[in-house]
Amino acid sequence: MRKDQEYHLLERIESPADLKGLSLSELESLSQEIRRKIIETVSCTGGHLAPSLGVVELTLALHFVFDTPKDKLIWDVGHQAYAHKLLTGRRDRFHTLRQMGGISGFPKREESPYDTFDTGHSSTSISVGLGISTAKALKGEDAKVIAVIGDGSMTAGMAFEGLNQAGETEKDLIVVLNDNAMSISPNVGAFSSFLSRKMTGRRFVTFKKEMENFFRSLPGVGENILSVLRRSEDSFITFFTPGMLFEAFKFKYIGPINGHRLDQLINTFENIKHLRGPVLVHVLTVKGKGYEPAEKDPTHYHGVGCFEVATGCPQKETEKTIPTYTEVFGQTMVELGNLNDKLFAITAAMPEGTGLVPFSEAFPDRFLDVGIAEQHAVTFAAGLAVEGFRPVVAIYSTFLQRAYDQIIHDVCLPNLPVVFAIDRGGLVGEDGPTHHGHFDISYLRTLPNMTLMAPKDENELRHMLYTALQHNGPVAIRYPRGTALGVAMDNDYQLLPIGKWEILEEGHDMAIIALGSMVAPALEAADKLKEQGLSATVINCRFVKPLDSGLWELATRVKKIVVAEENVLSGGLGSVVLERINDQGIEGVRVKRVGLPEKFVEHGPVSALRQKYGLDAEGIYKSAMELVS
Repeated sequence: MRKDQEYHLLERIESPADLKGLSLSELESLSQEIRRKIIETVSCTGGHLAPSLGVVELTLALHFVFDTPKDKLIWDVGHQAYAHKLLTGRRDRFHTLRQMGGISGFPKREESPYDTFDTGHSSTSISVGLGISTAKALKGEDAKVIAVIGDGSMTAGMAFEGLNQAGETEKDLIVVLNDNAMSISPNVGAFSSFLSRKMTGRRFVTFKKEMENFFRSLPGVGENILSVLRRSEDSFITFFTPGMLFEAFKFKYIGPINGHRLDQLINTFENIKHLRGPVLVHVLTVKGKGYEPAEKDPTHYHGVGCFEVATGCPQKETEKTIPTYTEVFGQTMVELGNLNDKLFAITAAMPEGTGLVPFSEAFPDRFLDVGIAEQHAVTFAAGLAVEGFRPVVAIYSTFLQRAYDQIIHDVCLPNLPVVFAIDRGGLVGEDGPTHHGHFDISYLRTLPNMTLMAPKDENELRHMLYTALQHNGPVAIRYPRGTALGVAMDNDYQLLPIGKWEILEEGHDMAIIALGSMVAPALEAADKLKEQGLSATVINCRFVKPLDSGLWELATRVKKIVVAEENVLSGGLGSVVLERINDQGIEGVRVKRVGLPEKFVEHGPVSALRQKYGLDAEGIYKSAMELVS
């Protein structure tokens, strides 16, 4: 098959307006072309495959029925928006998905007028949609606002806060619940679909409104009759559908609808276009739809690297000998769980991503996945700590930001022994600015009672976790994404002295204070400096807070210090060093800070981003040479 024939329908779509003239059969053929395009592209770029495959028909139906971008379409999280990108003028650039300089794997307003809101974290769509709908009403603009949210995102409190407010204000808002987990029998699903389509048809709604007006005109008894009829209708809908919860939020509940039947989706969306007030459409989809490996294992293919399309196996499959930091953390948790029956592990919808699956299998009674509810996870851990348990909250750096108030108020203020295992500290790669974890040092190091550390390698990570569980107060350990360094592991755990750094090399011309992932490149930089006849003291900082008091002696002795960290420079380790030197009144010290600029870093391979921002051996070496020049 020639390439120009392979996507003969997709090649004709420059914008959603081009969908309007297609027949149902053509739309169904287009859905298969889109699905094939996504699979072929993601097999080369990596990305969120299963979520995007599950919403192809839903995406087509939404763009077919509604007038985007006048009508505002908001994707919750945004990792399911690949079909949306293909239909909105980015088909020719789709091969650059998640590549450095290419299009993002998430919606971005600067990328397209069809991307209503920049997303990457979950459960924001309903609140955003309500805000936009409110603004449209104030401006007198007639446009529909549609928020598409997954069942996983519905586990977050923010989603329910949005539902509650939307129902109370009765603003026009369509919420599409993309449900790929709830099972429902075919008969009930078919009947509910039929019922919802009939009860939202224009003729039925017009008849219903006329009857309401008639009963209101009856003096004395009209409102009583209407009240009885409304209760009867609500009971009827609730009996046959799972819509009671959303009806309680004052949403008109529609569904469940088969999310892969274009005729049902289009019919339903056409029917609800004329409805006023908040409406929720419940759509049932299959995650990974149309690609057998992804359908069988949607968790693995939720976010996947490059793979062979025919088999689903990873490309360039090689024998893996070095574990990831995440895997080392997970195995250490199991070992420590055997030693301490008070150890309790908590994750927020990321048991696989944080490495806690082995712990959950070994100690099911001491493990809890709270769903996408980071705030709850932190305060739940505080409750465990009050009763003498040692909770470890394993969470990505970028997602821990969502629970900042709970860290301050519920953990640090009462000085409770909660351990935060912060995965993905620093740059994470192709997921880009919404997922880079380069603010955690800045937002944690100012908190009273907090101990903040970062390991130079996987062996030290094990010792830090052991140390944290012995410490009687809040502890945060941040470590990077990806493969560890492959160092030898100690058989026994060591209790690290809190606040003491580790001197790895002695030198007299300057000092390099490195944290976490920057320690290894700092040692390489020191070797390059030796070629220039310069010697550097290389320090594994280990503890950002408390900071080793040896800084005073070091600053007095060498007078030239490079501080390297994979964190934003504002408020990071370099800021701490400058503050301490200033507060001690040590004069004549020059400090060169190596870190990330005060910006949202673009997507791209971690190695390329580190090179671009000077966070590799060459970058640290150049900074050191600038300092001595």
